[in-house]
Order: sequence, then structure tokens, then C-alpha cells
Amino acid sequence: MANPLTELFRDEQLLVVHKPAGLLVHRSPIDRHETEFALQYARALNGGEYVYPVHRLDRPTSGVLMFARNPEAAQTLGKAMMAGEVHKTYLAMVRGWPPEAGLIDHPLREEAVDRRLKDQAQPVKEARTRFRTLATTEIPVAIERYPTSRYALVELFPETGRKHQLRRHLKHINHPIIGDANHGRGRHNRYFAERFGEGRLMLAATRIVFPHPVSREPLDVQAPLEASFLKVLSVFPGFRYEAAKPGLQSGSEIAG
Repeated sequence: MANPLTELFRDEQLLVVHKPAGLLVHRSPIDRHETEFALQYARALNGGEYVYPVHRLDRPTSGVLMFARNPEAAQTLGKAMMAGEVHKTYLAMVRGWPPEAGLIDHPLREEAVDRRLKDQAQPVKEARTRFRTLATTEIPVAIERYPTSRYALVELFPETGRKHQLRRHLKHINHPIIGDANHGRGRHNRYFAERFGEGRLMLAATRIVFPHPVSREPLDVQAPLEASFLKVLSVFPGFRYEAAKPGLQSGSEIAG
């Protein structure tokens, strides 16, 4: 079987790849029956030698994923993550038209990794996501109570790393991501799945900027959008995406 990962960057310390939507990063108690993981495919790209995941990428999310090739690099990058020195950019298609730019400052309750523990109380932690709206469109299709339906493309810059943060934050501001089965709107999800012949979460990690674990020189790695993502973007006539560096001008703050 062909390796589904695409190598984006490699040196003695790092292996950065593009992960397709639908692939788990590593074994999880949530999906015990799964047998294929990005971790094993990254190991194959690494000549069979072990690699160390530096961060998470949800199963339905496509895009840039970073592995360390030795424990020392993994530890250094972990510290850089904790210090806020690793910056990520995501692209999402959402329902409605959000503000031009803003900050979603909304604490989130931790989600248990194991669903069997979901009834146990989890701590609430601060969570912040900056965003900017890149494009909007309105299609002549009545999906809910209006004769037309509005959508937007937003670039997302998470400042914290809570589980499902982007999906939960966009639901919080009433602009859920298209294709989000847990936090989205079913009618809109079904419309796009039927129109384009497949349903997917319209969320992609497009860029990661971080200091090299040895030289400390800044590295900037970008990932292309998958064909399945680009196909849905055809509802935005003439739009061409080029990922911005993380960090943007301040916009309105959406708290609570």
C-alpha cells in the first residue's frame, strides 16, 4: 500500500508531513479497531526508525503534521510548544459570514480522551483563537429557513491548544465548520456531502512556524490543500488560497 503521507520537510532532527483527512495520528482508546496511523507511516518514511509526534491533528483534519526524529528534538519542541513559540495556521469553511477579524476568547472544558470517562468532571481551561475572514459566498439554495445560504472561508490562528478547540470555538460564535459531525449543522453537512459526492471536515492545517530544535533558526513549513478540500472551495468563485504567517492584526474580541 502506498504511503498516504507526503513529506514536506526533513533534516536530522525533524520530519514534517502532510496528513490526509481521515487518518489517525496514533492509536487511541476512541478508535480501538483502527489499524492504520500516521505514526506508522511516518516511521516508514524514516527508514523504519521511530519518530515522536510533536503535536496533535484530529482525524478528520488534513494538513501539516510534525514529528521529531529523536527524543532530544521531541523534548525541545515540546518546550517550544509550551512557551508559545510554535505557531499554526488553519483554513476552515464555515456557515454564515463572521466578522472581518477577531479573537475568540472562550474557556473550554477539557474533553476526556477515553469516552468511557466522559461523565467524569473535567477542568475548564482558557482557550483563545484569532481569525480573519478571507472570502464569503452566498448560494441560491434554501438549506434552512432562508432562500439562500451563506458561507465563509476563515483563517484560524490558535493561541492555545485545547482538544477540538477550533471546532468548538467556531460553534460558539455560531459559525460552525462545514462537515463537522459533532459541532456543526447537519443539513449543511449533508448538502455538501451530496453535492460533491463525499463528506469531509472542511478544516486544514496549512502552515506551521517554529524555531529549529538545534539551530533555533525559524522554520516555516506549508502544506497544500487536499483535492477533496479544493473541490468544495469551488463555491467561492475565483478564490485562490495562500496561507498567511500566523499572527494578524487585532480585530473584535468575541468572549464568553
